[in-house]
Amino acid sequence: MKYSLIVPVYNRPDEVKELLESLLLQTYKDFEVIIVEDGSQIPCEEIVNAFATQLPVRYYTKKNSGPGLTRNAGVSYATGEYVIILDSDCILPSTYLEEVEKEIRMRPSDAFGGGDRAHADFTPIQKAINYAMTSFFTTGGIRGGKRKLDKFYPRSFNMGVKREVYQALGGFSEMRFGEDIDFSIRIFKGGYTCRLFPEAWVWHKRRTDLKKFFKQVHNSGIARINLYLKYPDSLKIVHTLPALFTIGVLFCCLLSVFYPLFFCFIIAYALLVGIDAAWKNKSLWIGLLAIPATFVQLLGYGSGFLMAWWKRCILHKKKHTAFEKNFYD
Repeated sequence: MKYSLIVPVYNRPDEVKELLESLLLQTYKDFEVIIVEDGSQIPCEEIVNAFATQLPVRYYTKKNSGPGLTRNAGVSYATGEYVIILDSDCILPSTYLEEVEKEIRMRPSDAFGGGDRAHADFTPIQKAINYAMTSFFTTGGIRGGKRKLDKFYPRSFNMGVKREVYQALGGFSEMRFGEDIDFSIRIFKGGYTCRLFPEAWVWHKRRTDLKKFFKQVHNSGIARINLYLKYPDSLKIVHTLPALFTIGVLFCCLLSVFYPLFFCFIIAYALLVGIDAAWKNKSLWIGLLAIPATFVQLLGYGSGFLMAWWKRCILHKKKHTAFEKNFYD
């Protein structure tokens, strides 16, 4: 077996169905699928079983422990030379594994990853959130890609690793947020090769409303400081940009009370984002939705980063006491 696709699941049976449907269409066939239910209240076992005669898929359950340890459980059942970690809310284009195989044959790599895009059937808000997460005008440059501001770190929604390398590194940590970056950092520190496979992208649904999206990116900002304290050399200048943006927005809002011209900077940025998103999505409505989505993305991440910096680096609180509602290793 060449590839083992590992999918942790928590209360997402409908998304699992769409993912498995996309796997039926893969042009490259040497793979297996391992679904691991992480203590869900809404299981997907019946859906997985319905595909068992069409796909080499196996289903396992475990107590809830977070995505990282659930991926580790999935890898323990894997038989493939490479394990590919996917989120349950992803859909794969039919040539995904074919593109992975093409890259591996061209230049073998110990680890790899790909980007993500918005599917034509996604809702306007999902497309707007996708823009906010991938645009060069937000933190898309930080996440890595052809126009990256930092070297490419695979993310857990689309990450491949040689199984023996995964096992040598001990898999994912118990971090609830930032666990994929933690793992990617250990890949580089272990001296393993890691590349971006530009054509091995997935359609990624992400969050379906701005409130959930804010919570996600806020926790990512917190995780960045926890990663910095664990790996001091992992924090780059680009990672501070959302925090600087957050401070800049607050600064402009305060000064605009006395000097309205300062608010023009915020308006100019919003117009830039809206026009760019509308152009790329061929939709004025998505362009308008991309403006609040972008501000949620940057302010959410930036506020989490600043809050964690204050509590962890200035007040020197431990991670469990600083953020009682979040769980880290």
